[in-house]
Amino acid sequence: MRRDDWLIHQLPVGMTEDDFLVRYLTIFQRMSDTVIEQVDNLPKMFDPDVAPDEMVRTMAQWLGVDWVDSSLPDRTQREIVRRYADLIRWRGTRTGLTMLLELLTDGPVQVRDTGGVFPEGEAPGAPSHVRLDVADAGWNRVEDLVRIVRAEVPASVTFDLWVGDDHVWPPSNPATATIGQLPEPARTSSDEMAATRNPGSVTTEGGNDA
Repeated sequence: MRRDDWLIHQLPVGMTEDDFLVRYLTIFQRMSDTVIEQVDNLPKMFDPDVAPDEMVRTMAQWLGVDWVDSSLPDRTQREIVRRYADLIRWRGTRTGLTMLLELLTDGPVQVRDTGGVFPEGEAPGAPSHVRLDVADAGWNRVEDLVRIVRAEVPASVTFDLWVGDDHVWPPSNPATATIGQLPEPARTSSDEMAATRNPGSVTTEGGNDA
């Protein structure tokens, strides 16, 4: 804890008895206090819990998040930055997608993929695919939710996105809508799941390719 008279306190004992000198140095101490307070508060500028709103959005951009809108509630903006900083290490994995969708929709999320690990030459030839189910779009517009998910899913992976009972991605197109689509209902047998896995899909928990 810094003393209120931190500058005056550094004077030799005899000089503190000089009233003029003390009052003169007090001027410089008060000027310096404003600078020192800024330095003291610098770590808080990078804390999403207490940083100014503009700084929170700047931190989001540092993390590669371009969807933190200033119109969102202040609490929501800070929560996005805080939680995305934690999930970024899981980016591109099933765990990362689950955490992201929970953050975006604040509701139940289900992520299923056709990934797996296979001996050389035995991997299925079907495209890697993931199915994402959320109860609703949360505070997002559906088109924004699709855009965010497309940026997070690995480039080599196709995906289906369901919001409630609505199939919102890919667009209704008989030529592409069922490419790599997971069967409905989802397989539960471990043997059946192994038969559908593909090495290029979303990675499994722990960051290893699945």
